Formats: sequence, structure tokens, C-alpha cells
Amino acid sequence: MTNGQQKALATLLPIYSISLSGQIIDFEKIFGNANPLVVEIGFGMGVATAIIAESNPGVNYTGIEVHTPGIGRLLMEIERRGLKNVRIIVGDAVEAFNAVKTESIYGIHLFFPDPWPKKRHRKRRIIQKPFTNMLASKLQGGGYLYMVTDWAEYADTALVELSATEGLENAYERFAPPQIWRPKTKFEERALADGRQIKELFFVKASCTELF
Repeated sequence: MTNGQQKALATLLPIYSISLSGQIIDFEKIFGNANPLVVEIGFGMGVATAIIAESNPGVNYTGIEVHTPGIGRLLMEIERRGLKNVRIIVGDAVEAFNAVKTESIYGIHLFFPDPWPKKRHRKRRIIQKPFTNMLASKLQGGGYLYMVTDWAEYADTALVELSATEGLENAYERFAPPQIWRPKTKFEERALADGRQIKELFFVKASCTELF
């Protein structure tokens, strides 16, 4: 944790965070508008989140994360870039989505979620039923779920789980081509340097209207 990240957590988190109080979150009140909402599960260091949000000021972004250095870094990016369309939920993704109104989210992002590679830990993976059923229920008609991973086996099992999730349809035959609007992160560059292939999944609820 850098000094800048620590300072951002102390001074900016109260401004840009959304508390989980057990009540349904009123995103329109929080953002002050009814713009489309995209929720990111596990934004890591938050740089990609900030770049995407800066490129799409007419879209509201909410990131869910528990890693405090990453939260601090995203807060620094919010301040540096003057972003008005980003908020942060510090906490568990299941609890966060329980606080989201049904059919209210335009997009869900999962960029390089923890693959839990050991077989005994795979039950901890976030992309599996019944959680994918909850994710689908929160998407509005025309919404999308976009996952990127550098773990081939996880990509294969996620493809099976999402394909079996009621309400979601694969926008491609199997894996998606790289989405040009998603910035490449240092983590992705390291994965490629280590010889790991990047796999992308893009599922939609009903038909997906082009946003980016």
C-alpha cells in the first residue's frame, strides 16, 4: 500500500463508496442520473475500470472489490481523471448483488477473476451456478456479461456454466473476440509473456444493443 493509496482510502472512499446496508441500492440517486449501469466484479488495481469509465461518461460504473491497495489506486484514478461516473462497493459480490434491483444492470464485467486453480478450491470460483442465475436476474433486457480470463480450464468451465444459465445467450459460437474498448492491463501483458492464452466470454440477455 503506497502513501497515496492510504491517503485516498482515508479521504476519498467516504465520497465514492456505496455502503451495503441490507437495502436495495438506489443507483439513480447515488449518481444523480438514470444512465446505464455497469457493475464490475473484482476490479483489481482499477486502471482498466478508470480508462473505460473515462471513455464512456454517459455510463455509470460500480466496482466491487476487497483488495485495499486496488481500492486506493482506483480512488486515485477517480480523482486524477476527474471521474463523476464511478463508485465503489467494498465487500462480497454476492452481498452486493443481493442489494441490486432485479433487471437494472446494463453490463457486468469480470476481468481476470481468481481462477482458484487447485481442484479442491474450484468451488470458490465466482462464475458458476447458482450465482450466475443471480447475475442473469440482475441484467436488464439487452444487457451483457463480459468475462476475460487467462486460465484456459476456467474459461472452459465458465463457458459451460454460463451456457446453462437461464436467460443468457452466447453472443458468439464459443469464445468471443477481444473487445476493442477493453484496455490491456499489466496483468494481461504478464500473462501473455508467460505464454497463457487470453479467453473472452460475452453473453447477452435477450438482444444486446451496441453501447461502446
